[in-house]
Amino acid sequence: MGALTSAAIAIAGIVLGWITMEIACKPCLDKGREAIDHSLDPNYDPDDDNINDLLRAPLNPNAHDADPKASDSDASATSNAIKTV
Repeated sequence: MGALTSAAIAIAGIVLGWITMEIACKPCLDKGREAIDHSLDPNYDPDDDNINDLLRAPLNPNAHDADPKASDSDASATSNAIKTV
């Protein structure tokens, strides 16, 4: 009877440890599982990924948010100062 109790406690400990690791490392495990799914999928072609959009992304994505009038007045003031020197 003691062996069955020890086995049940050991199995319960392993199951609880597994659940703990699944909960604690969920983001990392999800990324890894997704990568494994991609590599094992016969229909997945990495050449189909649109990497060119990522490579051609603007270096300063917030440049559109800046006030164009403020930058024009700063540029003209700077160019006038350079021209007078």
